Amino acid sequence: MELKLYNSLTRKKEVFTPQNGMNITWYSCGPTVYDASHMGHARSYMSFDILRRVLRGYFGYDITYVMNITDIDDKIIKRARQNYLYQKYAAEMSDLDTLQTDVKDSIDHLSKQMAVTTDPDKKVMQEKALVKVTAALNKLTETIRLDHGLSEAKSFLLAEAKDVLSDWLDSKYGKDVTDNAIFASLPRHWEEEFYKDMAALNVLPADVITRVSEYVPEIVDYIVRIIDRGLAYEANGSVYFNVAKFDSQKNHKYAKLVPEAYGDSKALQEGEGDLSVSEDRLSEKKSPNDFALWKTSKSGEPSWDSPWGKGRPGWHIECSVMASAILGSSMDIHTGGVDLKFPHHDNEMAQSEAYYDNDQWVRYFLHTGHLTIQGCKMSKSLKNFITIQDALSRNSSRELRIFFLLHQWKETLDYSDTAMDEASSYEKMLREFFLNVKDLLRNGPSSSTAPENFQKWGKDEEEINNRFVETKQRVREALCDNIDTKTSLDAIKSLISTCNKYLAQLKQSANRVLIKIIAEYVTRLFQIFGVIEGKENLGFPSDSSGLGTANVEEAVMPILGALADFREEVRKEARQLHATRVLELCDQIRDDVLPNLGVRLEDRENQRPALKLVPREELLKEREDKRIAEEAKKAEKERRKAEMAAKEAEKEAKRRVPPTELFKGETDKYSAFDERGIPTLDNEGKEVGKGQLKKLEKLWQAQEKIHSAYLLESASKNEN
Repeated sequence: MELKLYNSLTRKKEVFTPQNGMNITWYSCGPTVYDASHMGHARSYMSFDILRRVLRGYFGYDITYVMNITDIDDKIIKRARQNYLYQKYAAEMSDLDTLQTDVKDSIDHLSKQMAVTTDPDKKVMQEKALVKVTAALNKLTETIRLDHGLSEAKSFLLAEAKDVLSDWLDSKYGKDVTDNAIFASLPRHWEEEFYKDMAALNVLPADVITRVSEYVPEIVDYIVRIIDRGLAYEANGSVYFNVAKFDSQKNHKYAKLVPEAYGDSKALQEGEGDLSVSEDRLSEKKSPNDFALWKTSKSGEPSWDSPWGKGRPGWHIECSVMASAILGSSMDIHTGGVDLKFPHHDNEMAQSEAYYDNDQWVRYFLHTGHLTIQGCKMSKSLKNFITIQDALSRNSSRELRIFFLLHQWKETLDYSDTAMDEASSYEKMLREFFLNVKDLLRNGPSSSTAPENFQKWGKDEEEINNRFVETKQRVREALCDNIDTKTSLDAIKSLISTCNKYLAQLKQSANRVLIKIIAEYVTRLFQIFGVIEGKENLGFPSDSSGLGTANVEEAVMPILGALADFREEVRKEARQLHATRVLELCDQIRDDVLPNLGVRLEDRENQRPALKLVPREELLKEREDKRIAEEAKKAEKERRKAEMAAKEAEKEAKRRVPPTELFKGETDKYSAFDERGIPTLDNEGKEVGKGQLKKLEKLWQAQEKIHSAYLLESASKNEN
C-alpha cells in the first residue's frame, strides 16, 4: 500500500516518493514574530507536527525539518517603532494639557484614516478605538474639572489611547527611529513566546531554525545571482524580480500554485508589506506584477549594506535563501498555510528556480486549510480573535490535538464549542478505555507469564480479534490516503466501542492478553499522533510530580488497593450491623476524599472495587456535574409536583362552579343568558347560532355532572 499526499502543485493526491530513499527534506514557513501566537498559527504548526510525527513514527522516514523565523518585516518594523515611541512618550509625559492636546490630535489622525479605510473589519476596529479613546479623554476632562483622581485618570487615558497614540506618534516621529536594536528586541521576545506556545501544544521543535536577520549576507549573494541571470533589476536602491521575463522562458512558469491569481494587484501589494506600497515604490517597477527582492530602507527602518545601498530583504526572498542554504536546490516537502499560496509561495518558487535554473525546487507543496471561529473568519473586530493561550485556558493541549486529528489537515477547520466538546468526549472515551483495561489487568494474575493469563479463545474473542485486524487495516489505508487521521480515529472509536461491550459482558473473565494487545496498539498509535506523551506501554501517563517515580500508578496502586479492600470489608460488616453512619463515611471516602487526590473508586457488585487514577480537576468537575444534575432532577420533580397540584386545584375549583354560573364570567363573548345560565346573545347583541348552542349545551351538562358529584362528596363529608 503506497502513501499518497495531496500536492498543491498538481492539485491531486500523488504517491509520495522522496528524492533520497527514506530521507525527507522539509521546509516549513514559520511565524512573523511581532505579536502573540493565535489559533491560526496552531492550525498550521500542530497539523504539520501531526504529519511529521506520522511520517516518522508510522512510516519510518528520517526527516530534516527546517523552519524559519521572520524577524525582519514591515509589520515588525512598524510595531517596534510604535512600542518604542509610546513607551518613551508615556514615561516622559507629565503635563495634562499637552496629553489632552496630543490625544485630540491622535483622534484627528485616526478619523482621517477611517475616511479612507475600505476593509470592513479594520473599520470596525477603528470605530471601537475611537469610542474608547473619546470616553477616556472625556473622563480626564471631567476629572480635571473636579480636581480629584488626576493620576488615575491620566494612567487610564494613556492605557486606553495606546494604539491610537502609538500610530499618531509613529506618523510624526517614526522616521527618527534608527537604532537596529529597537527592531531586534520585539521579534526576539515574541519568538521566545512562540516557542513556549508550541511546547505547550506538544509541537516538536524544528531540527533547524533560520532567522532572516542572520542570513542577510546570503540573501544579498542570492539576489546578485538572480540579477546576473537577467531575471531581476535594480531601481533606486531596490531590486525587483522580473516576472514577465521569468515566465517567458521555456523551462520556467510563474504562479504554479495559483495561476488564476496572476496579476492580482491586491494580493501582490499585501505581499510587499504596508511600508512598501507607496506611489514612488510602485512606480519604479517595470510591471505591477514584479515584486521586491531587496528594499531600499527609508528613514525609520533597519538597514544592512548591499551593492545597491542600505536596505533590507523583501519578504519572499528570505524563505528561498534560508531553505536553499540548508536543503539545497530541491526539497521534498514545503509546507505553509493556504493563505500563503499566492503570492508568497509562488514568488518563492520563481526566485529559487531562477537562482538554480531548475523547474522543481519543491516536489510536494502541502497547505493546511483555513481556520474559522464558530463559522466566521477570526478577527479582533468580531471579538473572536483567540490566542493559543486563550485556547489552552479553555481546553487542554491533548483536547486541542484530538480536535485537529478529528479533521482533515487540508480542509477548512472550524473552532467551536461543539467541535471542542467532540474532542473532549473522544479524549474521555480513550481515558476510560485505558482505565478499564488497567483495572482488568490489575485484578488478574500478578505475573504476566502465569498460565492463567492465556485463556482459550471463544467466539467473542475471535470476533474481537477480527475487528482488531480490520481496524489496523483501516488505519493503514487511511494514513496512506493523505494521512487521513479523521478516518483513523473513527476506526479506533469503533474498535474501542466493541471492546467496551466485550468487557461489560465478560467483566473479569475477559481475555486479558487480547485486550492488552489492543490497548497497547491504541496507545502506540496515539503516541505517534502526539496525543500520549512519554513511552507508556498502555494508556496516558500518570502525573508523578513529587513522587520521584516514572509511573505513579506503580507506586500508589498497591496502597490504594489495600485501602479499597479494607473499605469493602468495612461496608460488608456495616450492612450486617445496619451501621448507617459507617456506610456514610465509606461513601464519603469514595465521593469526597479520593476524588480530591485524583482517584476514582467505583463500587461493583460481586467484584473488587475498580480504582482509576484520573486528573483531580476532572473528578471534581464530574462531582460538580453530578451535583448539578441531581439538583436539576430534584427541581424538575418539584416542578412537576407543583404543576400537578395546580392542575388538581384548578380541577377542584372548576367542580365548585354551578353550571348556571359557568358562562356568566365570559362577558367578552356573551351579553345575555337564559334561566340556566346558557348564553343567548353574543357580545355584539346577536343571537348565538344553533351549532354554538349545541356545544354550549354539552359543556353545561358536563359541568352539571362534575358539580353534582362535588355536592354529593361535600354532603357526605359533612355527615361524617
